[in-house]
Amino acid sequence: MSGKIQVLITGSGSYLPARSIPNSEFLDNRFLESDGREIARGNEEIISKFTQITGIHERRYASPGQVSSDLAYEAGLAAIMDAGIDREKLDYIIVAHNFGDVKHGETHSDLVPGLASRVKHHLGIANPFTVAYDLPFGCPGWLQAVIQASYYIRSGDAKNVLVIGSETLSRVSDPHDRDSMIYSDGAGAVVLSAGNTEGNAGILSHVTRTDALEEVFFLQMGKSYNAEEQDHRYLKMNGRKLYEYALKTVPSAIKMAIDKSGLTIEDIKFILIHQANEKMDEAIVSRLYELYGYKKRPELSMPMTISWMGNNSVATLPALYNLIMQGKVKEYAIKPDDNVVFASVGAGMHVNAMVYRVPEKIH
Repeated sequence: MSGKIQVLITGSGSYLPARSIPNSEFLDNRFLESDGREIARGNEEIISKFTQITGIHERRYASPGQVSSDLAYEAGLAAIMDAGIDREKLDYIIVAHNFGDVKHGETHSDLVPGLASRVKHHLGIANPFTVAYDLPFGCPGWLQAVIQASYYIRSGDAKNVLVIGSETLSRVSDPHDRDSMIYSDGAGAVVLSAGNTEGNAGILSHVTRTDALEEVFFLQMGKSYNAEEQDHRYLKMNGRKLYEYALKTVPSAIKMAIDKSGLTIEDIKFILIHQANEKMDEAIVSRLYELYGYKKRPELSMPMTISWMGNNSVATLPALYNLIMQGKVKEYAIKPDDNVVFASVGAGMHVNAMVYRVPEKIH
């Protein structure tokens, strides 16, 4: 499609905090039911069942001196360096997050100035026309920001956009809630650029949906399960409802995106899905293949990092992509002309999916 503006990923980066927290760190936690009652089972059994369901064995926590914008800066800088572009030539910096900068030992969200402006400041960008803004959109926020950036580029309004997803969920999780073991910290980023490569490459299609009637409060902020600690609000999840919602909506959204791209499931090399819960992600992708008449999905169709990274919300997709590109996800390598699906689900409730074809060569 010569002459058509293509939206290409020209660089990627990630930042995973050095501090690794194994499941054994939670053995001394006082876990409670949502009504404040003591859980009848011991912590060893609680943690064992948690590991079986989520696939999480460890996660990353930011150091006490770091906040989300610091992680975002590191990932963004890595993406800029990987793309080999002049940072002053960025037209937009979009940072997806949901809680702003939360300092160690606090739960207060610091949102002014926005994280994107803080990242631009840390990068030392003087260009006043590098527009920086934030996008809160639940866990699908980074992918939604990529979709927004693609429109800027296709319209001719931008040539280079830095899109970052960063979060420190460890700072907003209730230590008395078993779900707190899911959450982690990290950041991932890509540089999207206008291209005109041979053939049809870059972002081929996308789909987004929002369900906010019965589903809006499946993820919300709430009080601690400990009645003695009611001064702060923490991230709360209706796990069963969210699981059911994801299985109902995500496979069909991915299929819509694939069909919209003119491809079939056989053309897709990898499905990069938000690293939320191992069993849920496996069920989603298996359900997707069932929609195409397959009883079993290909074994190596879905790269996973959740076992050692946990769920760091908006950072999971860009970090996963970057780690694969760096050869750090065993048995997976994204190559030119591969068709890759990105998909996510999260608070809102939002679902999105995107089909991306890796170009043969970037001009």
